[in-house]
Amino acid sequence: MRILVTGATGFIGSSLVPALARQGYFVRAAARDLSCLAAGPNIEPVAMPDLSTKADWSETLDGVTHVVHLAGIAHAPGALPDHVYSRINTDSVVKLAEQAKGHVERFVFMSSVRAQAGLSSPTPITEADTPSPTEIYGYTKLAAERQLAASGVDFTVLRPAVVYGPGVKGNIAALATIAKTPMPLPFGGLDNRRSLVAIENLISSVTHVLRSEQTRNETYLVADAAPISVAGIVGAMREGLGRPPQLVKMPSRAIRRLMKSFGREDDWERVCGAFEIDPSKLMATGWKPEIESAEGIKRMMRLSHDQAT
Repeated sequence: MRILVTGATGFIGSSLVPALARQGYFVRAAARDLSCLAAGPNIEPVAMPDLSTKADWSETLDGVTHVVHLAGIAHAPGALPDHVYSRINTDSVVKLAEQAKGHVERFVFMSSVRAQAGLSSPTPITEADTPSPTEIYGYTKLAAERQLAASGVDFTVLRPAVVYGPGVKGNIAALATIAKTPMPLPFGGLDNRRSLVAIENLISSVTHVLRSEQTRNETYLVADAAPISVAGIVGAMREGLGRPPQLVKMPSRAIRRLMKSFGREDDWERVCGAFEIDPSKLMATGWKPEIESAEGIKRMMRLSHDQAT
């Protein structure tokens, strides 16, 4: 199996590429900045074409049997026009798929649960639900999924929950920053349940669908086996740092003030809303998420602390 991985130096790609290589696969790792790519056996660095143009992938696809497309815009700094998201997150996927058609055995597209739902949901989310994205990132990921399915290439779409692991950014990184403070935190009463996915579990889902005929031309949500409360997330973060959780129950307005002090007031819905994902469709094909959220979060914090010191 010879696998082209785009976005090879991103948060997911930087873990996926060496993991695939260690398993004996030959990986053609495409990235914009090759100096950031980890070298190693079975890894061939290649420059990734500009996704905002009508790129020619023919040379990059030569000899490739499988594609894992990770590259795209997720959390761009500052506001970007909608057409930029569409060009990168939708049009470039279709262009690569069209050129891969007839040459590769499987095109694995890393979409997002945001193509399925917004920031919270009153009921567990499944693939049977009508997709209801709420912002441009989710809209463009969903559009890419639909056009990929219409392209004729054999595909598998993965819609992961929020991914966590060493080097994570975004909302998990923000919670980690809060968890590192010495003060007691008012999250003890936040028993709302939210699904996450450990980077190791996401990698295992990719390797699973690459090998599975059963997952051909299907779409799957990917998450750890069970959701975790926000209090559980923060408590696990502190335990991973070797500290007691120190979580107290306080009124919601106190939590708002704390988040505002860290510049995260806009993330209120992410913290206080329910967001459970049901990964049973993928699990029914034989995939099993080995890492449980609390243990994965503790490990992430230990590794991050060790790397910092």
